[in-house]
Amino acid sequence: MMRRLVIFGASGDLTSRYLLPSLVQLHEAGELPDPFVILGVSRDDWDTEAFRRHIRKQLERHASDIPLSAREASVSLLEYRRADVTSPSEVTKALEPLDEPLVAYLALPPSVFAPTIEALAAVDLPGGSRIVIEKPFGENLASARALNELVHETFPEKAVFRIDHFLGKQTVQNILGLRFGNRVFEPLWNSQHIERVEITWDETLTLEGRASYYDAAGALKDMIQNHLLQLLCLVGMEPPCTLAEHDFRNRKVDLLRAVRRLSPAEVECWTVRGRYGAGRIGDRQVPAYVDEEGVDPERGTETFAQVTLFIDNWRWAGVPFLLRSGKALEGDRREIGIYFKPAPCQPFAPDGDPRSNQLRLEVDPDRVVLGVNINGPGDPYALEHVELDRVLAPQEPPAYGRLLLDVLRGDCTLSIRDDEAEESWLIIEPILDAWKEGRVPLLEYPAGSAGPSSGDPTRAGQE
Repeated sequence: MMRRLVIFGASGDLTSRYLLPSLVQLHEAGELPDPFVILGVSRDDWDTEAFRRHIRKQLERHASDIPLSAREASVSLLEYRRADVTSPSEVTKALEPLDEPLVAYLALPPSVFAPTIEALAAVDLPGGSRIVIEKPFGENLASARALNELVHETFPEKAVFRIDHFLGKQTVQNILGLRFGNRVFEPLWNSQHIERVEITWDETLTLEGRASYYDAAGALKDMIQNHLLQLLCLVGMEPPCTLAEHDFRNRKVDLLRAVRRLSPAEVECWTVRGRYGAGRIGDRQVPAYVDEEGVDPERGTETFAQVTLFIDNWRWAGVPFLLRSGKALEGDRREIGIYFKPAPCQPFAPDGDPRSNQLRLEVDPDRVVLGVNINGPGDPYALEHVELDRVLAPQEPPAYGRLLLDVLRGDCTLSIRDDEAEESWLIIEPILDAWKEGRVPLLEYPAGSAGPSSGDPTRAGQE
């Protein structure tokens, strides 16, 4: 296991909000090697003690549920070096001594991924070193390919970890257990029995200070191109021979290659985009997106995106997969919904309205819900729809901790492979192009609402 983790961009929000709290939990659980060093690198004019003071404050803010003793024990692992992460000479000096392999974690804005990788290429890194790159991986297909070529000049694919923290979430991983560990589900997991699949990530959150990134990305790139397509892979992939990284990742890539690339006319029919206007979410008054600090209204950035995709293979032919994500909506809804076809013959009361079976995997909090029909307490020949549900115990370690542990151990299974990153852009790029051409209107919805009127999942592409 690696004993040295270098975080480039150590003063940023990603480090404070996710990486350090996860590392504290791993350290408290005894999962980190001894000795272990966390080296922070950024442009801030700090020394090690100043960095530790900063992290103490951030852990108090973002990880107050972790005992103080555990936080202090982890802070003692921190070191700091000031450097321009795009300067080869400064990066070389910051990483000294280069006496053992290290993990370079790019907790940086996407705009500096390439120059930082170039700076690392100029360093004589010890053999076996690894690199971690946060999403988004590229801004389009061409940039993703260029970034792959650049990173491969220094690191073999086995040493490259393209992180999507959704893959570390408990419910997401339970998709595999439900599908492949239960005979009752897998035989029905196909177009003969499933009517549609909906993958939803609705948020009440607005920009929350992320305008510099989000206004250049939008909901389609920020959520659907990576996070929701990963969920699509797990729901739709063929059973792998094993859960070893090669078998598992091959099946994900096979699935992405089977996703139909939408034509411009299909983009008009099967996608919706929107942007929130002024409104109220709970007791909070929210300004229109275009009035948020740091937003350029001329960009036409969407805060709501909905895409219906089709997988052209024997298992899924004809089944719509609806992927939806939006900000400033009326409620938080994060779930994967599997909607089964109704029973072919219904001998019950003719005036009844039995619902089809549904399997919902909810995320944050993690919950599994199965909707079934039973005889109700009134008319014995009428049906009542009930839900059988189970709230899952909290995951240990949490999503980021699980993925960090995989990086330190060298397990690439839950990392995005190079060809997988490119296949995702092949799906999304035709949609982006059609949107840029104005083929799909940018609808406005009030903050705190259900989203654009055309965003009703049951009406996708049917208006």
